[in-house]
Amino acid sequence: MFYDALIIGAGLSGLATGIRLAMFDLKVCIVEKHTEIGGLNSFYKRKGRIFDVGLHAMTNYAPKGTRSTPLGTLLKQLRFRHDDFRLCQQQISEIRFPDKSLRFTNDFEFFAQEVRDRFPGQTDGFQKLLKHIREFDELSLDDRAAISARRILENYLSDPLLIDMILCPLMFYGSAREDDMDFYQFVIMFKSVFMEGLAKPQGGMRHILNLLAEKYKSLGGELRTGQAVASIDTRQGAFRSLTLSGGETLGAERAISSIGYVETLRLCQPSVAPEDPEAIGRISFIESLFVVDRQPKELGFDRSIVFYSAGPRFRYRVPAEPVDTTSGILCCANNFDYPEPLPEGLIRLTNLANPGQWDRFQRKEYIEAKKEWRGRALEKLRKFLPDFRESVVFLDTFTPKTIFKYTGHINGAVYGSPQKIKNGVTPIQNLFICGTDQGFLGIVGATLSGISMANLHVLKGL
Repeated sequence: MFYDALIIGAGLSGLATGIRLAMFDLKVCIVEKHTEIGGLNSFYKRKGRIFDVGLHAMTNYAPKGTRSTPLGTLLKQLRFRHDDFRLCQQQISEIRFPDKSLRFTNDFEFFAQEVRDRFPGQTDGFQKLLKHIREFDELSLDDRAAISARRILENYLSDPLLIDMILCPLMFYGSAREDDMDFYQFVIMFKSVFMEGLAKPQGGMRHILNLLAEKYKSLGGELRTGQAVASIDTRQGAFRSLTLSGGETLGAERAISSIGYVETLRLCQPSVAPEDPEAIGRISFIESLFVVDRQPKELGFDRSIVFYSAGPRFRYRVPAEPVDTTSGILCCANNFDYPEPLPEGLIRLTNLANPGQWDRFQRKEYIEAKKEWRGRALEKLRKFLPDFRESVVFLDTFTPKTIFKYTGHINGAVYGSPQKIKNGVTPIQNLFICGTDQGFLGIVGATLSGISMANLHVLKGL
C-alpha cells in the first residue's frame, strides 16, 4: 500500500497532522500501536469510571469569537467551531508556597494584580518582563540557541521567590529541562497559562479525541490502531516505508512521527548517526487519582488547581528517591464551570518521579512502592492543604513505568527531549517529527505542532 503521507502515533499532534493533510485530498494513514488513541493525553477505564491521562486542564483558553490566539488558529485550521470543544473554564487556581501564594483565573489582570499586591517591590520589573514577553516571537520555527528562562527572569526580577512561583506551574506543565526552561517555551507557557487560561472539555479528553478522529476519518483518512511500527525503512538517507510489527510494509512519499525524536531515530533502518545521551528525556511524574464521596469544596478544596512547593525554594529535577514529595500539583476537576456538577468528586495529585527507580521494581515491590509513595505525598500535602483520605472511595496511581508502557516515551518522559527540533527536520530526508519534541507545548500546542508541520513540510510544497 502506498500513501502520500504516513503518520506515526495517533496522539493530538498525529491526529491534527492527519486532518490537515486529508483536507487537501491527500492519501494519509495514521499508525498507532495501541488500541486507544490519544498517546500522552488519552483516557482509560477502571471500575466503570473513565479517567483522563495527564490532563489537569487544557491551556490556551480563549473566549468564543477570539481568532488571534492559538486556540482560534487551531479551530480555523481544522475547521471546528468553538462550541465543538465544549470547554469549561477554571474557577480560580493558585500557586502556593509556605510564605506566600498567588492566585490566578482566566482574567490575566487578576494575576497581574496579585503579583503587584504580594510583591510590591517587583512591580516595575514585572511590567518590563511582560513587555519582553509580549514582543517575543515564541512560535518562530527557526532553530536558535537555547536561552535560559531563569536568567531572563533574573534580569527583570530581584526576588527569587517570585521567580520560583512564576516558574513552578510553567515547568510542571511543559519543561523537559531540570530547574529551567528555554525562554521561548517559557513565553509559550506564560501566555497559555496566565494570559489565556485553563479549561476542561465537558466529557474529558475522550470527547476531544473522538472529535479529531471522526473529522479525520470523515475526510477519508485511514486510522490503524493496535499496529506498532517495527522499523522506519530508509534508502540512501531518505524515507521509503514503514514495516509494521505484523510484517506488513506501508510505503509513502513522506512520514511524520509524533512519538519523539530519539524514539523515531531508534526505529530507523539502517541506523542513523550515534545517539546523543543529552537528547534523552528524563522528566517524568507519578500521578494518583482519588474519587471522593463528596464535592471537593465540602472537603476544603475550593481551587481548580494548586501548584505547590512545601519548601521555600522550588526544585524541578529528577529526584534521587522514587518520588519528590516536596512539590506537586493538586487538581480538583469539580472546580471548573461545568453546566452541571460532576457526579463524583475527583482529586488528582501529581509529583515528580525518578524513572530509573520505578523501572527496577518487580511487580510486588512496584505495587507496594506505589502505596508507600502515594502515602508519603499525601502526608506532606496535608501540612498545608486539607486531608481528604477518609473520603476516598476509589484510587489509582500510575508511574513513569506506566507512561513508558503506553506511549513508548523513553523514561516515561512526559515532555520528551530537552533538545527540541522546532522545524521538525530529522537526518532522514522526508522524515519529520511533530508533537512533544517539536517544541509546542500543552494540548493546544501539540495540536498546533501537527498543523504546523503538515503545513511546512507537505502542504507548502503542493
